Amino acid sequence: MEETIGEPPTSAVLLDHCHFSQVIFNSVEKFYVPGGDVTCYYTLTQHFIPRRKDWIGIFRVGWKTTREYYTFMWVTLPTDLNSEAAKQQEVQFKAYYLPKDDEYYQFCYVDQDGVVRGASIPFQFRPENEEDILVVTTQGEVEEIEQHNKELRKENKELKDSCVSLQKQNSDLQAELQKKQEELETLKSISKKLEETMKEQKDSWKTELLQLKEQSQKMSSENERMGVRVDQLQAQLSTQEKEMEKLVQRVQEKTEQVEQLKKENGQLFLNLTEQRAHQKTLEQTVEEMKQQRTTAAKKQQELTDQNFDLSKKLSENKIIYSTLQKEKERMEKENDLLKRENSRLLSYMGLDHDSLPYQAPTSNPGGARRSPGLVYGNPYSGIQESSAPSLLSIKKCPTCKSDFGDDIFNHTLEQDVQSPSLNCPICDKYFPAKEKQIFEDHVFCHTL
Repeated sequence: MEETIGEPPTSAVLLDHCHFSQVIFNSVEKFYVPGGDVTCYYTLTQHFIPRRKDWIGIFRVGWKTTREYYTFMWVTLPTDLNSEAAKQQEVQFKAYYLPKDDEYYQFCYVDQDGVVRGASIPFQFRPENEEDILVVTTQGEVEEIEQHNKELRKENKELKDSCVSLQKQNSDLQAELQKKQEELETLKSISKKLEETMKEQKDSWKTELLQLKEQSQKMSSENERMGVRVDQLQAQLSTQEKEMEKLVQRVQEKTEQVEQLKKENGQLFLNLTEQRAHQKTLEQTVEEMKQQRTTAAKKQQELTDQNFDLSKKLSENKIIYSTLQKEKERMEKENDLLKRENSRLLSYMGLDHDSLPYQAPTSNPGGARRSPGLVYGNPYSGIQESSAPSLLSIKKCPTCKSDFGDDIFNHTLEQDVQSPSLNCPICDKYFPAKEKQIFEDHVFCHTL
């Protein structure tokens, strides 16, 4: 596998098709001529923002993770992401790093987190004059590619529909807001005209009332004749006052409606602001979830490694403990066998265990005198000082642990005194009486 300078960020996670439509590859040929440079053209969609360590790799068709790239090139970040020219980008692969076989390959855009953001159609590297040969991949790969393309088209359509829906909703809100503002301005104008009309009419009524009063004073002599006219004018004035009160009440109602429209306008503006903030929060949440997923995967790997190390140490400690436990049990068994053999030999030679100058350590270790080189002392010491045989204290064979009757031990003792030969009570081997020391050593060896 050929590589350029530096290692790109990759991921061991299996491929995820949900992000493949964020970068679109353009003008991809069905085959490229070996020995020449290859230029890769691609387009960045409005839902994707490139970063510094993004790269484009050539992958053999059938890849599973981004670690399986053949070669790669770092992408160039555009200076202005909002311009239309920044959406159209290209990278050039040198001929030296391109594959030499005729397998199918494809371009893949990988971000600095090791996630694939776009994939091209498959292509080959073969000579131009070579006859076109139809290369059929496996049915599973064809179905997988078709399913992948279908999912990409579906996702692209859903994103476009969502974008159009949001733009339409925004336009509707803006139009409704503009309409409410125009209605508010109209109501303000009507209210202002009504106030001016009411003021003019009120001034007119005041002037007319003053004139009527003056006429009433001037025509006091004609009061009786003009009394009916005065009553009529007063009734008309009362009616006009009631109408004026109604107009004032209508003006107040219009003013309250204007205030209500102002509140509704403010609420619509707040809703629009909250929707924008919610959309931004959702985008931040999606980014944080991606980072948390990457951090959780790394943390899980670290915990797995720590668990493996601890399990390994625990297994080693268990093995060491089991070995030490077995060694302890073996030493205890050997110690018990030696104690029994010592007592058996003392009883076999007719010695009293309590009459010996040396006592095997039982409950007070270190208090008895020990012979150098022997764990429990010399079993043959004190034979010359012993004057009378003691009772038999062991009833079992030190090797097979079988029970013996008193007559067997008595027979052995009588054989030691009367018979000119010595008989081993374990293997029935005979020894001459003059080879008593060899016979005792032979019996002792059965316990080893």
